[in-house]
Amino acid sequence: MQLSDRVTGSFLIALGAAAAYGGSRLPPVPGQQVGPDVFPLVVGLGLCLCGGLIAFSIGRHFEEEAEADLAAHADATVTQPVSFWRGLMALTPPALLLFYVVSAERLGFLLSAAAIVFLATLALGGRLRLAIPLAVGGPLFVHLVFSKLLRVPLPAGLLAPPW
Repeated sequence: MQLSDRVTGSFLIALGAAAAYGGSRLPPVPGQQVGPDVFPLVVGLGLCLCGGLIAFSIGRHFEEEAEADLAAHADATVTQPVSFWRGLMALTPPALLLFYVVSAERLGFLLSAAAIVFLATLALGGRLRLAIPLAVGGPLFVHLVFSKLLRVPLPAGLLAPPW
């Protein structure tokens, strides 16, 4: 079953509007400019924007060019069967989430998140020279946002944050 872009885009617009509305109904936190309503509001507006782009077929010609390019090279490429290990890669995200649940209290957020980002980058085909900076910078940035902007404590564990 295929749905048209207008139906899919309209669904995303409705979903985004519901998320934004639900987020706007959350009570503010006294003394803070950024409360629990900001995240659902931003996600909802992003969904509305993406749904609008899909519904009005903006960027559709890029897909058509890619399909034409793929069709031109389809004769030259031979598809290989999916290996067992490649199928197991689908279990990487749930396994990494379970790893975080088990290790966050002992290792702390920074070390657990660094390991998760490093392994996820390598599992998705990233090179080592990309995985290492992402594993160092990503968790530091996320911890900074959660602790300073949102004021949500994350587990310190073995490595305390520098702030």
